[in-house]
Amino acid sequence: MFRGKKYQDSAKLIDKAKLYDPNEAMELITKTSKAKFDETVEAHVRLGVDSRHADQQVRGAIVLPHGTGKSSKVLVFAKGAKADEASAAGADYVGEMDMVEKIQGENWFDFDVVVATPDMMGIVGRLGKVLGPKGLMPSPKAGTITMDVAKAVEEIKAGKIEYRLDKTNIIHCPIGKASFGAQKLSENFQALMSAIIKAKPSAAKGQYLKSVVVASTMGPGIKINGSRISE
Repeated sequence: MFRGKKYQDSAKLIDKAKLYDPNEAMELITKTSKAKFDETVEAHVRLGVDSRHADQQVRGAIVLPHGTGKSSKVLVFAKGAKADEASAAGADYVGEMDMVEKIQGENWFDFDVVVATPDMMGIVGRLGKVLGPKGLMPSPKAGTITMDVAKAVEEIKAGKIEYRLDKTNIIHCPIGKASFGAQKLSENFQALMSAIIKAKPSAAKGQYLKSVVVASTMGPGIKINGSRISE
C-alpha cells in the first residue's frame, strides 16, 4: 500500500514495537498530524469479549470533557410539548411521521444522531433496517430514547459520543481534533477509557483490554499500554 511522504515521515517518529504511555501517545499524535486540515483523532479499542453474545455487549455514551471538535446534527422524533423542547434545545430537525417519510422516500440522512421519546419508537421502528446498519437507531443505553429530549440534545451538542462494539469486538471512537493539543486529547481519552472499563460485562473473562490504538485521520497508529490506563 502506497503511503505519502508525510505519512512516512510521521511513521519514523513512532516505534511500532513500543506500547506508549497515554500522555506520551497524545504528544506524538499532535506531532504526526501533518495534513492541511484539522485531523480527527480516534481511539480503536479491541476488547476481550464476544459481541455475538447479548451478555457481552459493551455499549454506552459519554460527554467528552472537551467535546469532539465537531458539531453533530441531531434529529428528534417527538410531538407536542416535547417537540417544542427539542427545538428550543437546539435540535436540527424535529418531526414525526413526516421525518420517517423523508428518510424512506428521499434516502435522506443529513443528521448524525437520532433521539426519540419512548412513544415515538413505534414509528421510528419502521426505520430499523436503514438506521440500524448505520448505527443511528436510538437506544436507552445511549440515552437517545428519553422523555428529557432537551437534555439529550444539549449533551450531544456539548460533545456526547456513543461507544459500541463492532462485529470484530472493536470500539472506534473520536476523541477530538489534533488541534486540541496533547492535554485535552489525554483528558478526552481518559474519560472514554474509564467509561469502557466501567462497562465491562460480568460475563467477560480473561484480559478485557486486548489492544488500544490511537490515530489521526491521516497518521499512523500509536499503540497504548493498557496497563497504564486508570479507571
